Amino acid sequence: MLTVEQVVASNKANLDNLFGLSQQAFAGVEKLVELNLSAARATLNESTAHAKAVLAVKDAQEFLALQTSFVQPLVEKTVSYNRHVFDIASSTSAELSKAAEAKAAELQGAVLGYVDSALKNAPAGSESAVAFFKQAVSASNNAVESIQKAAKQATDLAHSNIQAVTETAVKATKTTAKKR
Repeated sequence: MLTVEQVVASNKANLDNLFGLSQQAFAGVEKLVELNLSAARATLNESTAHAKAVLAVKDAQEFLALQTSFVQPLVEKTVSYNRHVFDIASSTSAELSKAAEAKAAELQGAVLGYVDSALKNAPAGSESAVAFFKQAVSASNNAVESIQKAAKQATDLAHSNIQAVTETAVKATKTTAKKR
């Protein structure tokens, strides 16, 4: 039977956990805001410099060379920006997942402790029902672990795909710039 102190302690722990998760999510948003401000500042400065350079162009050949020199770094910076966004999202997601996994393990331990306690106080003949319940909890935990592994594999696959696409885009841009 749960006591009032146990319920209060559980609620306090859940509230602390919620604040911790909120702080992690906020830190991720903060990193994205910093990245966006930095990207916006750099874009404004580069656009200003490029506009001034375009106004100083004297012929079509010089204009084409200027445009080519502007496009390649732009593609590379866009790819880099997208990589940074993905890294921030991935690390924030990993931190939140880690916290959720820890909480799930804690809850699993509490449920198994409750089941063990119930087993000790269970009437004679109910051992098979308690054993069945323990087996169901174990199967449920195994399913959750499988889902977590699959999610991690999907994240890893997405990360490697983004890297491959990034490398291909940068190579294609460099090759196109060299041909001009």
